[in-house]
Amino acid sequence: MDRSAADMTDVEARSFGHVLCDGLAGLNAALAARCLVAVAALLLVLVTLDPFPDLRNPDVTTVVGGRMALTYISFGLLAAIAVLLVAATDAPALKSLVTPLHLCLVGWLLINIVFSESRGVSMQRFVLAASVTSLAVLLPLLPPTQRSFNLCLGAAALVLLVLCYLGVFLAPQYSIHTALDVTEPQLAGDWRGSFGHKNVASPVMTILVYVGIYLCSVGSFVMGPAIAALAGIFLIFTGGKTSSVLCLAIYALASLVCATPSPWLKRLMCFVPLIVMNLLTVGSVVSPSLGAMTRLLPLDPTFTGRSDIWEFALAAVAEKPIIGHGYAAFWDDVTARQTAQGAEWATSAAHSHNSYLDLAVTIGLPGLLLVVLVFVLAPLRNFQSAQAHNRSAALVKLFLTVWLFGLYYGTTETFLLERQNPIWFMFALAAAGLHFLARFQCVEQTEPRADSLSQPERP
Repeated sequence: MDRSAADMTDVEARSFGHVLCDGLAGLNAALAARCLVAVAALLLVLVTLDPFPDLRNPDVTTVVGGRMALTYISFGLLAAIAVLLVAATDAPALKSLVTPLHLCLVGWLLINIVFSESRGVSMQRFVLAASVTSLAVLLPLLPPTQRSFNLCLGAAALVLLVLCYLGVFLAPQYSIHTALDVTEPQLAGDWRGSFGHKNVASPVMTILVYVGIYLCSVGSFVMGPAIAALAGIFLIFTGGKTSSVLCLAIYALASLVCATPSPWLKRLMCFVPLIVMNLLTVGSVVSPSLGAMTRLLPLDPTFTGRSDIWEFALAAVAEKPIIGHGYAAFWDDVTARQTAQGAEWATSAAHSHNSYLDLAVTIGLPGLLLVVLVFVLAPLRNFQSAQAHNRSAALVKLFLTVWLFGLYYGTTETFLLERQNPIWFMFALAAAGLHFLARFQCVEQTEPRADSLSQPERP
């Protein structure tokens, strides 16, 4: 990608449509295909094949086989096309992904599937997760320049925002939680847009705020502010407390990390608050002392009932601490499991409401450790390397901010390795972007080569 901050300065002088047409006109078919695949991947994850679900319908939670088959085919086909497009010009970038640590994580997941309590379910969902994750990892390599990457990202964000706002104003029964919802009628009035729940809409809007700020920083003074403002307003109306609190806090943290020269201080700033948050949440149900500290905070000490779910999940970890219960297979049928008196409702939960705890439940403690090494520790090292080489500061900061948001959002919600979850997709995209920017120079023009992040690092 051509990563100069001046890439989009002239974009605002003309309409977005003219810029897009001119940009595509200057590309050959292969480069246009790369951009189309990138936009299609973003829209497939963010908008999905089944937007605006009717939560008043009792069958809303029923999985329709044909619809899921189409989802698998769509992601699988896009992932295959992306691999073919990238492999032709970005072989060094693809090879850089083949590391012992990455292979260990994939190997452990396969072992976990073999010993899963529901082997068929785990295998089926792993295939979808592999396709979605592959798309996320390859997406930074698809657009040929930073300008085209910005346009792809901005176009997908605007399409999603327009759909969400149209839904709110034209079909509120399909885009706002109502008292007639089959589940959680208490959320009536909270905006959800095209998503199935406000807890999905709110973190997506937070990430779009970051995207808008990034586009502003590279010279897009119309599209950038529009995305940031529209996403920010929507975020407020979702009523998502966690995302609303984290939105500006994480951006401020990312800014401090970018401005801090010391690598060790960067690590402390990123991880100490994260450890504290996990101790005050999940740790509060394990340690009476931590529980007492949590009760002193000006918030619900049960975290809106999550404490019962955490106790239930911790008991499940104790049953199978090494191998786990199976990738994405534990929460389908837990109603028969025993819980503490008064907390029986926890067996109706869909996940642990903590990404790290959920991984310990499903893929065991070794799996959790590998995920932490790959997606928690390595991205910060990659950020430090990319920053040290002074590569694309604005883009590096965007990836850092999205990655940090995911880390902290995961303390109260589950998304890590969660198939087509849009938060997982954007988090994996950010981690991959940091990986590539730490190892490769950015292409400054589309000629003589048109690949994205494929130039090897120069001394």
